[in-house]
Amino acid sequence: MGDDSEWMKLPIDQKCEHKVWKARLNGYEEALKLFQKIEDEKSPEWGKYLGLIKKFVTDSNAVAQLKGLEAALAFIENAHVAGKTTGEVVSGVVTKVFNQPKARAKELGMDICLMYIEIEKSEVVQDELLKGLDNKNPKIVVACIETLRKALSEFGSKIVTLKPVVKVLPKQFESREKAVRDESKLLAVEIYKWIRDALRPPLQNINSVQLKELEEEWVKLPPSPPKQTRFLRSQQDLKAKFEQQQAQGGEQSDGDEEEETAVAVDPYDLLEPVEILSKIPKDFYDKIEAKKWQERKEALEAVEALTKNPKLENGDYGDLVRALKKVVGKDANVMLVSMAAKCLAELASGLRKKFGTYAGQVVPTILEKFKEKKPQVVQSLQEAIDAIFLTTTLQNLSEDILGVMDNKNPSIKQQASLFLARSFRHCTQAMLPKSVLKPFCAALIKQVNDSALEVRDAAFEALGTAMKVVGEKAVNPFLADLDKLKLDKIKECADKVEFPGAKKGAAGGGLAAGDKKPAAKAPPAAEAPPKSSAPPKKSQTASASKPSAGPAKKGKPASAAGGKAKKTSDSKEITEAEISPEVCEELAAAVLPASCLQLLDSGNWKERLASMEEFQRAVETMDKAAMPCQALVRMLAKKPGWKETNFQVMQMKLHIVALVAQRGQFSKTSASVVLDGLVDKIGDVKCGGNAKSALTAIGETCSLPWTAEQVVSLAFAQKNPKNQAETLNWLANAMKEFGFAGINVKGFINNVKTALGATNPAVRTAAITLLGVMYLYMGQPLRMFFEDEKPALLAQIDAEFEKMQGQSPPAPIRSTKKTAAAAEEDGDEGGEQDEDGGAGQDIMDLLPRTDISDKITSDLVSKIGDKNWKIRKEGLDEAAAIISEAKFITPNIGELPLALKGRLTDSNKILVQQTLSILQQLATAMGPGLKQHVKALGFPVITVLGDSKVNLRTAAMATLQAWVEQTGMKDWLEGEDLSEELKRENPFLRQEVLGWLAEKLPTLRSVPGDLMVCVPQLFTCLEDRNADVRKKAQDALPTFMMHLGYDKMNKATGKLKPASKDQVVAMLEKARAVMPDKPAAPAKTGGKGSAEQSRAPSASRNGEDFTDKPEAKKVRGGGAAKKGPAGKKPATKGLKDDEDKSGPIFVLVPNAKEQRIKEEKQLKILKWNFITPRDEYVEQLKTQMATCFAKWLLDEVFHVDFQRQVKAIGVMIERLNSESEATISCLDLILKWITLRFFETNTTILMKVLEYLKLLFTMLNRENYHLTEYEANSFVPYLILKVGESKDVVRKDVRVILGMLCKVYPASKLFPFLMDGTKSKNSKQRAECLEELGCLIEGYGMNVCQPTPAKSLKEIAVHIGDRDTSVRNAALNTVVAVYNVCGDQVYKLIGNLSEKDMSMLEERIKRSAKKTPAAPAKQSTAEKTQREQPTNPNATFLRKPAQEDPGKLNQSRQNAHSDHPSIPKEFQLDLDMIEQDQRSVCELPDLVQHQLDELLEPVMIPEPKIRSISPHFDDLHSSTASTINFVISQVASGDIGTSIQALAQIDEVLRQEDKADVMSGHIDQLLIATIMQLRLINSTHLADDRVDKKDLIKLYSCIMGNMMSLFSMETLAREASIGVLKDLMHSLITLMLDSRVEDVEDGTQVIRSVNLLVIRVLEHSDQTNIFSALLVLLQDTLVSNAGSLKVSELVMKCLWRMIRFLPENINSLNLDRILLDVHNFMKVFPKEKLKQLKTDVPHRTLKTLCHTLCKLTGVKILDHLTMIENRNESELEAYLRRVVKHSGNLSGTKSDRGNEKSAHGTDERMSKAKVSDILSEIFKKIGSKENTKEGLTELYEYKQKYSDADLEPFLRNTSQFFQSYVERGLRVIESEREGKPRIQSSSVIPQHNVESSLSSSNEDLKPAVYYERLKILRQRQGLENTTRALSSEDEPPQRPAISSLLSSKPSVASSTDMLHSKLSQLKESRELYQQEHNARSGSPTRTRAASPATANLDDLKKRLERIKSKRQ
Repeated sequence: MGDDSEWMKLPIDQKCEHKVWKARLNGYEEALKLFQKIEDEKSPEWGKYLGLIKKFVTDSNAVAQLKGLEAALAFIENAHVAGKTTGEVVSGVVTKVFNQPKARAKELGMDICLMYIEIEKSEVVQDELLKGLDNKNPKIVVACIETLRKALSEFGSKIVTLKPVVKVLPKQFESREKAVRDESKLLAVEIYKWIRDALRPPLQNINSVQLKELEEEWVKLPPSPPKQTRFLRSQQDLKAKFEQQQAQGGEQSDGDEEEETAVAVDPYDLLEPVEILSKIPKDFYDKIEAKKWQERKEALEAVEALTKNPKLENGDYGDLVRALKKVVGKDANVMLVSMAAKCLAELASGLRKKFGTYAGQVVPTILEKFKEKKPQVVQSLQEAIDAIFLTTTLQNLSEDILGVMDNKNPSIKQQASLFLARSFRHCTQAMLPKSVLKPFCAALIKQVNDSALEVRDAAFEALGTAMKVVGEKAVNPFLADLDKLKLDKIKECADKVEFPGAKKGAAGGGLAAGDKKPAAKAPPAAEAPPKSSAPPKKSQTASASKPSAGPAKKGKPASAAGGKAKKTSDSKEITEAEISPEVCEELAAAVLPASCLQLLDSGNWKERLASMEEFQRAVETMDKAAMPCQALVRMLAKKPGWKETNFQVMQMKLHIVALVAQRGQFSKTSASVVLDGLVDKIGDVKCGGNAKSALTAIGETCSLPWTAEQVVSLAFAQKNPKNQAETLNWLANAMKEFGFAGINVKGFINNVKTALGATNPAVRTAAITLLGVMYLYMGQPLRMFFEDEKPALLAQIDAEFEKMQGQSPPAPIRSTKKTAAAAEEDGDEGGEQDEDGGAGQDIMDLLPRTDISDKITSDLVSKIGDKNWKIRKEGLDEAAAIISEAKFITPNIGELPLALKGRLTDSNKILVQQTLSILQQLATAMGPGLKQHVKALGFPVITVLGDSKVNLRTAAMATLQAWVEQTGMKDWLEGEDLSEELKRENPFLRQEVLGWLAEKLPTLRSVPGDLMVCVPQLFTCLEDRNADVRKKAQDALPTFMMHLGYDKMNKATGKLKPASKDQVVAMLEKARAVMPDKPAAPAKTGGKGSAEQSRAPSASRNGEDFTDKPEAKKVRGGGAAKKGPAGKKPATKGLKDDEDKSGPIFVLVPNAKEQRIKEEKQLKILKWNFITPRDEYVEQLKTQMATCFAKWLLDEVFHVDFQRQVKAIGVMIERLNSESEATISCLDLILKWITLRFFETNTTILMKVLEYLKLLFTMLNRENYHLTEYEANSFVPYLILKVGESKDVVRKDVRVILGMLCKVYPASKLFPFLMDGTKSKNSKQRAECLEELGCLIEGYGMNVCQPTPAKSLKEIAVHIGDRDTSVRNAALNTVVAVYNVCGDQVYKLIGNLSEKDMSMLEERIKRSAKKTPAAPAKQSTAEKTQREQPTNPNATFLRKPAQEDPGKLNQSRQNAHSDHPSIPKEFQLDLDMIEQDQRSVCELPDLVQHQLDELLEPVMIPEPKIRSISPHFDDLHSSTASTINFVISQVASGDIGTSIQALAQIDEVLRQEDKADVMSGHIDQLLIATIMQLRLINSTHLADDRVDKKDLIKLYSCIMGNMMSLFSMETLAREASIGVLKDLMHSLITLMLDSRVEDVEDGTQVIRSVNLLVIRVLEHSDQTNIFSALLVLLQDTLVSNAGSLKVSELVMKCLWRMIRFLPENINSLNLDRILLDVHNFMKVFPKEKLKQLKTDVPHRTLKTLCHTLCKLTGVKILDHLTMIENRNESELEAYLRRVVKHSGNLSGTKSDRGNEKSAHGTDERMSKAKVSDILSEIFKKIGSKENTKEGLTELYEYKQKYSDADLEPFLRNTSQFFQSYVERGLRVIESEREGKPRIQSSSVIPQHNVESSLSSSNEDLKPAVYYERLKILRQRQGLENTTRALSSEDEPPQRPAISSLLSSKPSVASSTDMLHSKLSQLKESRELYQQEHNARSGSPTRTRAASPATANLDDLKKRLERIKSKRQ
């Protein structure tokens, strides 16, 4: 008991964890009581038990566990935080409770699971229970199944997701345990209650006995669906409703719930998709084309077996569908047709919406095939077309269906109508708008009158079904012309219609089951064939979607194609027959007075006038029904008729025509009687007005479209220009009065073209005016008709269109006259008007379109798909030409879509771009009919957005936008296609698509529900690896939310991983705050088919229609920032001004700036570039600012009162910091607006603007923002204009701003702007710009001089001779600043100056030198920092490398090692900077993905312990080239360790073949850095005792290893240029001759490596470049007095080696270049001068080179002198001619390797005498002093070719010594050819290595020393062992030598020259460091400071020690 008392005192939560089970039991009991007492579900007390609940349920003691389960249940029921424990607790229940023997424990476990479901954790519970089904313990499995069943029974199928349960159910039926199988059976029965037959397919493969048992159980179930009896916490309202119904026994909602349940689960969703494409037999496509039907049948059977799978994996089924379609359409065997149709049906059922892409290809074929009579075939085709219908929409198929409705074959018409009837059953009222229904009804009405009974019956059934679906009221207007009998029949059919949905609910079947029933019923009705009547093909397209496009041309009823409802009387008029004159007179006599008729043709005009007056009175009083209109007008036409000469009579006659037309039932037959006469009088001065009135009256009664077409054709059949002009004027006016509905543009467009070409100006003017009116309605498409007109005429048309721009068409004041019967149906017509005048009307649909399908031939399609890209291009060109010629086309374009789709994935990107342009062309030509191609062609365009090339992505986006303009967004958002595209893990595609959606979604008022399918992909993109994708996804998030709602999207996060979910939910919360409002519905206009609506269907939320793109953006901008004033609704206008101004002044519009940049690049808007701002620039800026400036601020900044502008700037200053982000987002607009202010003369506003600019750039610097090129180009040039302002105060401020500008924009990019400023006529501006340039050079060094220092300095130096004193002084000061940076090099850079200017400059330089402090080491910190103004690190870093000054490497290196007098400034440390830097690590702004800051440390701080190196190449993700530049810059570092690490990294890259390519383009740069390092070692490290020589050897090894790797790769080695190779060879040869290296330990190994490297360089470099380099180097070493003779000797040996391999390399050489170098050499060293040299080897070398080239090329060598100027004066040409001539004479006796090769066959047949001659010649060469080696080589090659050659006769008479020499020489050559190592001894003397490896003899060899020489050859070493001719002290200083080389050989650039183009890359890293340092040490003032002179050695040592101590 003592123990008990101990734990009794513990708190409850501790008891629950106690090791004694009784304590735990007690704890659980108390916890249960506590949980039931706590009332607040959010009480902190609950938190204590969060971690314990799992222990409650998994207690090891059974008694305690029972109580723990009760307590856990109470916790879950009452605690708010209980949801957090779901996973662990349910898992514990499954594993530790469900296996307990006690039923109570199991029951409590189930209750816990159900309680978790009740608190909204159903998914987690379900997952754990499904995991439990895999447990080995059958008890657990049974309990899990039972829990799932119970959950489903209580919560229903909406809460418990059935798909995963159904998926695992079949497995449970296979269990060995009976209990598991029984429980599975109960679960299957429960599931069946909820989803009915949807459960059958997944269970079809279980044991047949079990399936039978299940069937028996299912039959017993009640037909009514079950109801949810337990509700989630969020469903309490449903719970209350349920309880109320239970109390009342309510049955009212049964129907609703039944319907809901039926829709809730689709069996298709429960199935796993099957992939069948890969399983199609390989020979299927061959077999399906086979001649034997049995083979075709086998192929179809194989496919049929695969397509039977109820759900198919998505893929490219195009080829399969085409094959099946071909069988259906063309196979003669009806059984195979039936099988193919069945396969298509199964494909459609298995793919569902994904089959929609192919629907348009198949449906026309199936409809045509309905001509088959056999019921079996018809049934298969019906099943196929019904299944296909469910994959697409009726609107997409309308074109094809209407196309067969007037087919001659009655079976086709009948089946098309029956298909429509079945399709209508699956539609809702919303799916059948009037625009879709109208053309169908028109066609069906024609079929109602068909002669074939079965066609009529099918039409009645279709109309009856339509009536049932949309209601009588909607269909009746289309049935106005039918008699009562037929109407009754339609209504009878409507009553019989049963919808598949009703059956579905009862039977529990899904859509797939429901489809086939109507199809099966169809054949009995299909006993007779069909006739149809659609409007002519031209009007089909229009009528399919637009109501008013139906009227056909000649005499067809306007109502037939769905115009306004008319009565039968109208129809009678239209078919009114012509009446004979006799009948006319009878009819007229019955209604007109006799006197009137008698006087009609009287000779007296007065009598005729009286007669007309009587006629008029009679007409005015006549009854409408009794008026014989045709008879009356024929009476008027009676002689003299329209030839009446008296104008009064004529006027009266015309007036009567108008009266008859207005008052009677005037037919087109009557109209045709009078129109000719009216047109004849329309141009009459006195009668024209009446004629026009009459025409208008006829237009009212016979429709304007018909009247207009007739009148215009009649007018242009005449030659009277007056009539033509007035006709066009009347038509223009009539269009305004009647509106544009139904006008057949193409009907009279040719006449308008004729008018435009008329000689009479009045006709031309009238035509242009008419076009202007038409433009109001049609917009830009109208211009397409006139694109081929003359430019002058086109300009006039454009001018007229420009006048109409922005105007709205007037509301119609007239319309076609209605009959009394039709007038009664005003309500219906109101609806129609709505449709006409609203969004339903599209002018594009009024254009008659050409059907180009017959031009899309199979040849064209095969061309487009050809293997040869040129033929593919031809095919595309042809397709483009066809579309271009047709202008406007129907949607039927044959197989072109499939052909074009293939080209969108073409490997040739040019063809992809061409295809995209064709698709854009297609969009314009096809108009709204494009919708049906969205799936097939539109989505492949989206795929192109994933291309890596920017130009392709831009073209694809332009195409996409063009398509969306025509199709709207609905089709793009329907289905899963868009989601599938976003699933592709392509960052380019994702960011483009998301950006596009973010732009488009805010403009839509509603979207299809399928948009929800894209949400999971959107969430994935929010966490994409690519930052751009993440940003675009975040931008798109609010636009998705505005349509789907926050709750839906939040719920969708449930499927994410917990970590992802938290992030995404946080983003959703942010997006919720900025979610835009949906745009308001567009305001209705009275006019029909308003052009504004047709061109811009989406209206802004202010109810305005924006027609141009900037305006459209304004809408989006407003939408995206709803909190800003710009986004408010018009109601905000009523607010007070001060309230209005309280909101943000700038609106942050996502991606707006990027869009503006893009538009300016694409030239969609004006580029901001002007001398003075014109109005269009100001207007453009206003428009752009409207989207992101508050309206009141916009008004203020453009106010005419400058004080208002000053106030506005004041507000902008106040809000600068609080709205910094928004300010940056519209910075480009702010800067542009400021440039406009620069052109004003008002000083007040100018000073205010400059004040704002100073604060703005401070803020930008603080925010680390850097100006873009776009912003800088539109601002900096105008700022520089103000630097020349006359007022000092302005100039001073501008200079300050320019200084600040360098912090946010690279100085090197500012430099060119200032250089442009120096060209100004304003002397003040020139002077200030020059001063500023000087400051930049002082602050940043010579690397700011762009494009090159030399070019810049020459331009600056020109100003030294300026007339203006201030300009002269400024120029001198700038040049002095350059002198301070680079010393005497400045004289070379500035070029030639006049004596006067040069003396001024020298005087100024002397004066400035006197002012320089004597001890630069004492230079103050402040002075030093003046030269270190920072630039934008990012921009400078990424800048394209600029040409640089050869004397400079980098400012940050300039003061290193100043204790050594010979070290150039490049390698000097800047100690002042280091002393200031108190930090141990130098950080750089993190502007690039990888860490680059540490790269600079080794250069700045020589201590090894702080050393760091650039990142490993493997870690690089971006800016690879820039990073390589940085690493290469380290190679030339003064710090050995840094250089070694950099070399190691480069070597690592070079050794990996797959990565080595990144070095391409950087080879010269790397070699220059290496050469500089070699020079640095030579001049500094070798002489410095403090440098550890082991480190030096290590550095040498790294360099050699690096170079060996580089020159092992020929592709990279060949990139080395001539100048660089020259300097490299010089450095390597100098190194070999350096005795100091040999004295160092392991130095000989280094020299051996150099020797190998030299050979590798000679072998693998570009042979032309290395030849040229060696020739130039030889020339330079011979010219230089200080040059070593040994150097030139080794160079010549290299040349001899190259000459030896000339035969192999001759074809790869650029002989022109080599001969130019030989020519230059001979110019510097003519023959006489060569002979004066100490040795004749150079002369012999040159001679041998020329001889060898002549032998190899013969006379052709003279054709390679093209690069030599003044060839005739060239010593070389004369020499070559001699050699060629000489070799020509000796051709019979001499031979060389080249000749041997080229004439191999001849050589083999040589006579013995000839062979003897050749060998004699070779042995002569071997015996001669000069050509020994050449002779040996020739002998070796001769032996290789003629192995059986006998040399004995030639060697017999020679000494043993000579024979041994020849033998040994041949062996040496053999070893060289086979690549054997030539260095074997460790005690190698360097020059011997080279000499031996180059295998040349350079000195006099007397017979006495031959034996000694043979011994040397045996050791593979040198020729002599003398001391070096040049010690290191004799070596000329590096820089002067290079300068001298530069001056002596202008034809070849050395590596030093190439610093112009390469070193700026290395310098950028230093500029970055300077910026960072300045950022830390504060902004320096911009005064000049002289550069320090050489520092005192002791002082430097002390300072270095100080730095070291600080670092430690």
